[in-house]
Amino acid sequence: MSVALIWIIIGVLLILSELLLTSVIAVFLGIGAIVTGLLLNWGLIDSSASQFAVFGIVSLILLLLARGRIKKWFMGYTADDDEGKPNFQKDIGSRVTVVNDFVNGTGRVTLNGVRWSAYSEDELKAGETAWVVSNEGIQLTVSRVQPPAAE
Repeated sequence: MSVALIWIIIGVLLILSELLLTSVIAVFLGIGAIVTGLLLNWGLIDSSASQFAVFGIVSLILLLLARGRIKKWFMGYTADDDEGKPNFQKDIGSRVTVVNDFVNGTGRVTLNGVRWSAYSEDELKAGETAWVVSNEGIQLTVSRVQPPAAE
């Protein structure tokens, strides 16, 4: 097996390893190895020092110039409803379902499929709809009346 073929095989393996890794670095090392193998096969380089120099230079140039653009392809799309609000404030104004009757102002509600301890000044019964007024850590304050929309 020739040294050029070894470089090309290593390059292909590095590119394939990028499917398992999310760093978007191995693909550039793989391209550098393939370029090195091709130049070695065509007789344009021959010494070990020139092989490693070509591999390093090509990989580094590709890494610096193309990684930012290509990494966007692997990131996917995410969208937040309101990036300005902290997570605990995003549920204010959301509709909840009362799970247990409120006794002495406390009960349980379901918000986004999760049960929460809740406080309310209203007498709420199981199955009714309420609205999140505030969030104090792990307890919601809910009301029978929908709060006005916050700006």
